[in-house]
Amino acid sequence: MMQVEEAAGDSHEQHYDGEEMEGEEDEQIAMPYQSIESLEEHGIAANDIQKLKMAGYQTVESIAHATTRKLSDVKGISEAKVTKLKDIVKSMVPMEFQSAADALEHRKNLLTLTTGSTEIDKLLEGGIETASITEVFGEFRTGKTQLCHTLCVTCQLAVTEGGAEGKAIYIDTEGAFRPERLQAIAERFGMDPAVALENVAYARAHNSEHQMELLKVAAALMAQDRYALLVVDSATALYRTDYTGRGELSERQMQMGQFLRQLTRLAEEFGVAVFITNQVVANPDGMSFAKDSTKPIGGNIIAHASTTRLRLRKGRGENRIMTVFDSPTLPEADAQYAVSGAGICDATE
Repeated sequence: MMQVEEAAGDSHEQHYDGEEMEGEEDEQIAMPYQSIESLEEHGIAANDIQKLKMAGYQTVESIAHATTRKLSDVKGISEAKVTKLKDIVKSMVPMEFQSAADALEHRKNLLTLTTGSTEIDKLLEGGIETASITEVFGEFRTGKTQLCHTLCVTCQLAVTEGGAEGKAIYIDTEGAFRPERLQAIAERFGMDPAVALENVAYARAHNSEHQMELLKVAAALMAQDRYALLVVDSATALYRTDYTGRGELSERQMQMGQFLRQLTRLAEEFGVAVFITNQVVANPDGMSFAKDSTKPIGGNIIAHASTTRLRLRKGRGENRIMTVFDSPTLPEADAQYAVSGAGICDATE
């Protein structure tokens, strides 16, 4: 049986700066999803709901967004039950056209998570956006994992301080997660380190199948509590090692596409910021004298799945440079930052 460990301790209670904050949070941030248990009121049997949950469907939205074929694959759910389910959720989840004005209003409600660097937050017009996938790529020692650690803490901050008042989930595929780094970052932001660690659920993925399976566990956690961030560091590493050679390239891309589709689903259903890291390889097409002759791996599959793509590279001394590589809203621009013992911070002179 798989386990998702808490970063520290066994308690699964939600911790913030105090009970008052929990009450305020309920008022400020409405849950963007409907629990799958609400289908019982519409005549769906409890044991059928349990079967759907076992298959990874935790919300009414997940049922509405799934194809009929996928739902029919759930053991014990007949085609007749799938048809009934689809008819019920159609009335519960709006999936029709809406005006651009309504879409704009919806986007105004999206939160952004501070990165710990003023310049990066300016570059990203507030920080890492929730309800979408942000991909960051670059060579080693550019601060990818440190950015993941920093976000795990800042997502717990109050909305007014650049957070989202939620917990974080960290899926680690390379063994780079360090809870002691979270302690230092929490102290920097004036948080109780023990509380900050309790609010981070961590799991080590050992192969690409396990990595996919952990998303089902993540969905179950998100359905029980308020989460603001899902980190996968790195999203592509295990696919590179599990599928090797040209003969397995097609299968690798297909499996990676399925994983990224699930990440998109979680981002949209639960309104969390999905933050993934990616590796780079030398670009044989690039000029050797070019400023950066590397390219992110994963090809078009990961390029299309990520809403915002950010390139990291080394600058002078301890400084690093972030470039907006691709985004539907942000202009292509650079910002400098530094990596410290307490996470991502402003660049040094």
